[in-house]
Amino acid sequence: MTVRTLLYAPAALLFLVFCWRMAWERRRFGNAVLLGLAALCGLAAWMYELVSSGSTSGRVVAASLLALGGLGILVLVCLLFLNGLRMVRREGRSPTNLLSLMGALCIVAVVALVVTAAVLRTPVMIGVGVAALGIACYISFLFLSFVVYAFLYGRLRIRRKAGFVVVLGSGLIGGSTVPPLLASRLVRAQEVHALLSKRGGAPVLITSGGQGPDEDVPESHAMADFLTERGFPADLIEREDRSTTTEENLRFSKAIMEKSDPDYRCVVVTNNYHAFRAALTARRLGVRGQVVGSTTAAYFWPNATIREFAAVLVAYKRTNLAMCLLFVLCGVLAWAAR
Repeated sequence: MTVRTLLYAPAALLFLVFCWRMAWERRRFGNAVLLGLAALCGLAAWMYELVSSGSTSGRVVAASLLALGGLGILVLVCLLFLNGLRMVRREGRSPTNLLSLMGALCIVAVVALVVTAAVLRTPVMIGVGVAALGIACYISFLFLSFVVYAFLYGRLRIRRKAGFVVVLGSGLIGGSTVPPLLASRLVRAQEVHALLSKRGGAPVLITSGGQGPDEDVPESHAMADFLTERGFPADLIEREDRSTTTEENLRFSKAIMEKSDPDYRCVVVTNNYHAFRAALTARRLGVRGQVVGSTTAAYFWPNATIREFAAVLVAYKRTNLAMCLLFVLCGVLAWAAR
């Protein structure tokens, strides 16, 4: 067995495990982590091969990759900052609309902290710098894995027949009007329904959403009206009008489907930025079906993706807290060693 084979063996093994888990169950965050680890191991092996080759061209390529990574961080900060300003102008100054700006500021803060620690080299600053860099790298790895896998998941084909199409609600404007974000879900649901109908049968479309305190009617009723006004058969629509969260959307819709057909299969429709997290929730609740996404305005996507990622971090809070504490411990050890 050659040295090169040994270098790339971990990446190949992780990728094979990823493919096997994808075939078994698509709706796992562990799939995203496995894909990220496979890519990271492959990149590390390639960098080691370039540096250890001893050739000038290899070292130039390795240095160029590192420089490209640094440039990528700078570009990311600028894009997040500009997106944050656009979100504030278009959507207002609510905490959730400030996530892009907060992300840019956090990146700048970590870079400034690490540079300061490298310049001053005091025990305390080194310890803080090691801990901050470790946590930042860990969260960055998870975020990139999340974004890449969510992108892939959103483009997987619907591979089975299904008797139900479930559309998740997202709120109304003016008390009764379907906003563009929700309209895109309903249009996508009609497309999915047409695709499933071609495979045989007439799936039931479930509009899922209760009535909020500032709404005149339940979301599901407004969603159903939107569909029927565009020619969708009213007798193929079922309204789920009690839910107020994504989890309740899925749980209450599941009860409707199980009552009608204990062996049901479904396709859940939401926006593309929300599809993967909705899939994770669906798996946890035992909903048998795939989640697909509709298009979202480009300016809205970065902020919404950060929000979805934050929600996933909270969902796995014990594991993530343990990892962050481990990096804090590394910082303490670095401080003690000085």
